[in-house]
Amino acid sequence: MDKPQRGFWCECWTQDVNDETGWPALRASFDAYSEPQADKWVAVALRTISPALDPDASDEAWEWLYDGRIDTRRALLRMEPCTVSLTHASTRITWTIRPVVFLPMAHRQGANLPACAYEFTSRTTD
Repeated sequence: MDKPQRGFWCECWTQDVNDETGWPALRASFDAYSEPQADKWVAVALRTISPALDPDASDEAWEWLYDGRIDTRRALLRMEPCTVSLTHASTRITWTIRPVVFLPMAHRQGANLPACAYEFTSRTTD
């Protein structure tokens, strides 16, 4: 990638709903370069975990897969952020999809590095 590219930043978070002071924990992230790729990431995760979910959470997962997914795809086509959430036992699982612009990484080859870059020497172990 040599120029900025539109895409989606996808994350999966979990949080204990009984712990009022607990922060959500990031479990996974994914960079998607198209709407189908972004919503497919969530769909694959839901299909994978649905057999292990309690009945209510499994119903929530399949409801999104059958009915909610089209709304998510439409929102992504409009470059709007989306969230898919369900609660299993005392754990809230949330997938977020946000439109982003991915920037190309700077290449160090052929570039003049600052003088301090050459002062670093790695530590050797004995």
